[in-house]
Amino acid sequence: MSESDDQCTSEYFNSSVVRYRKRLDAQFYETPCEEMAMSLLGKILVRRLDDNTILRGRIVETESYLGHDDAASQSFKGKITPRNEPMFMKPGTAYVYFTYGMYHCFNISSKGDGAAVLLRAIEPLDNLDTMTSLRKQYRKGPKSQMKIKDLCNGPAKLCISFAIDIKSCNKQDLTSWDGMWVEEDENSKLIDTIVCSPRIGIKCEKKWQDKFLRYYIRDNPCVSKIEKIKMNELKYSQIKNLK
Repeated sequence: MSESDDQCTSEYFNSSVVRYRKRLDAQFYETPCEEMAMSLLGKILVRRLDDNTILRGRIVETESYLGHDDAASQSFKGKITPRNEPMFMKPGTAYVYFTYGMYHCFNISSKGDGAAVLLRAIEPLDNLDTMTSLRKQYRKGPKSQMKIKDLCNGPAKLCISFAIDIKSCNKQDLTSWDGMWVEEDENSKLIDTIVCSPRIGIKCEKKWQDKFLRYYIRDNPCVSKIEKIKMNELKYSQIKNLK
């Protein structure tokens, strides 16, 4: 599948040239969870595979899990287990866990004990054929052509497309590991509006179900789900600690 087969670009990213910049450093991740989740929007996730293939995609949707007080967080009440240990490691640590007995989800630890950001959706940019091949290995039913916007529009989908799993990626330091990192992209400054809404699939105390801790770039077609009722909008320039 070529990139011309299906377009997955928002009004904010209409340039064919993606100008990659430096890897995000430790200072970026030393940020409160909610701010980091918003600041990650527009940044570039980079994955180097074992054969040195480089995959890149723009982060377009995230969720915050705040740790001790957050009833939806795996680290609620400060609970530490072998599974969630990366949530308590230094900010910028990859936390990958298995869910539903078959899929992985990828988080990045932030400032605050037990706090982490879940990556929910990515806009594919480089080596789409490799991403498509990885996704097809897990697809059920007929292997029909997959649209670019559907490659990474969900937390499990992006893990499959980027070959992110517990064995290879969990507990890795994204500020130094050569297998995966996040890069700055000057085009992220073109983002105009972020949508804030409740997190998806949360089953816990209603107070925490309803909190607006999910963030996505408005009008980006690669977002997993568009919220039309319970939502607020925030100008990208309003993020106080934007990196």
